[in-house]
Amino acid sequence: MVPGIHRPAVVRVNLSAIKQNIENEVNHLDPDQKLFAVVKANAYGHGAIQVAKVAEEAGASGFCVAILDEALELRENGVVKPILVLGVVSPEYAPVAAANGISLTVPNLEWLHMAQEALERENLQLKIHLGIDSGMGRIGFSEDDEFIEANKFLENNPNFFVEGMFAHFASADSSDDTYFKHQVEKFKHMKSLLTVKPKWIHVDNTAASIFDKDVHSDLVRFGIGIYGLNPSSNPSSPDLKSNVELKPALSFVSELTHVKTIHKGDGVGYGSTYVADDDVIIGTVPVGYADGWIRKFQGFKVKVGDVYCPIVGRVCMDQFMVLMPKEMPVGTRVTLISDNPDDPNNIKAAADYVDTIHYEVACLLSDRLPRVYYYDE
Repeated sequence: MVPGIHRPAVVRVNLSAIKQNIENEVNHLDPDQKLFAVVKANAYGHGAIQVAKVAEEAGASGFCVAILDEALELRENGVVKPILVLGVVSPEYAPVAAANGISLTVPNLEWLHMAQEALERENLQLKIHLGIDSGMGRIGFSEDDEFIEANKFLENNPNFFVEGMFAHFASADSSDDTYFKHQVEKFKHMKSLLTVKPKWIHVDNTAASIFDKDVHSDLVRFGIGIYGLNPSSNPSSPDLKSNVELKPALSFVSELTHVKTIHKGDGVGYGSTYVADDDVIIGTVPVGYADGWIRKFQGFKVKVGDVYCPIVGRVCMDQFMVLMPKEMPVGTRVTLISDNPDDPNNIKAAADYVDTIHYEVACLLSDRLPRVYYYDE
């Protein structure tokens, strides 16, 4: 997708905040722990390459991504530190990962057999992390027999280097730790079955680390915290208190491209879901659901100049309209998402409004929106 460089709409990313968040977490780690920066999904909408470079400066020892192409993008842009692909990669691409020094997740025994066939043909060794399904229900070993068989298969196997073993918590961001403890016990049990010896055994994600969950982990897979956001955030409950200071890094800004007065009885947007009761001033902003600003934001208040104005009418594919208390000039700045957590249009407030989490709001911001990077002065 072509970034809209000739349109006044950008996602601004504060690299000073990114760096500070990672440094704060590095200082929070145990002396023998390492931090892997999670930069999947274009660094949660913030820009993978730029975030990865700052993460290296701030003390990241490696990176996590979701798909092989994201890992290859990092390699192609000069990232040489370890990279782990957390999702399942088709075994046929195991040689591609091996040739680029990229570690893959093993979801089951069948995958190992198929990957070995591909690796043997090219005489390559692949770094792997054994995925454990301790209760997330996604991918990884969950049955004793299969895991024991996989260990036997890997012993003295020249095509694989067992770099890690890991699981992912479903509820480390919850005040109720019942299921978290269940997952910990399941993981400990699976670890007891190991006969191969991984370099790293890791379960800590952002939540488990910043909420100081009592579980050993050689690595912390630091994800949403990089971007200054609290992983416990959801519309139905208050955030848990983080033991690491986090500063939001993302803001989303545009400007008015059209301002006019409409009259009583005039409608706004598709379906005329807003009809004026009197003469009112309407401003148009050149952002829509094709940019990830979804239709559910109808009614949400964005900051126009120094005034918070509600979105009226349905959000269109490429534009939305706001109801303004006074006439403002074309070119007036519009802040859709503020990086100030105290502002009423911060990313959590935006996510709460559309009944989701801030992860989704950030990731939905499309590549049509240019990313502008800056450091605090």
